[in-house]
Amino acid sequence: QEKLVESGGGLVQAGGSLRLSCAASGLPFSRYAMAWFRQAPGKEREFLAAVSWSGTSKTYADSVKGRFTISRDNAKNTMHLQMNSLKPDDTAVYYCAVDRIFSATLRNYDYWGQGTQVTVSS
Repeated sequence: QEKLVESGGGLVQAGGSLRLSCAASGLPFSRYAMAWFRQAPGKEREFLAAVSWSGTSKTYADSVKGRFTISRDNAKNTMHLQMNSLKPDDTAVYYCAVDRIFSATLRNYDYWGQGTQVTVSS
């Protein structure tokens, strides 16, 4: 069974930081790209960041570039999203996703976690 599990969400004040994690297991391929998306109530799911298998290729949405950092540890089958300078508009459910090909396109990703809630208060 393929499985992606997010953790690290919670409540934080504006200007604060959180570190999200995603643990992957049971995937049907040995190499894969990983990405983070988020979805606020009443809004479409949006792309945040992606990282290639090697970790050398990364891309970010303009809304989070300079504030968020994506990374991965293939020895532990994990991915992280370090989020700094958080704003109330960052409040959303954050999702981990996996695909064989590195991209920033939501519809390309085949495997998804259940999400973790991030709430930023003012």
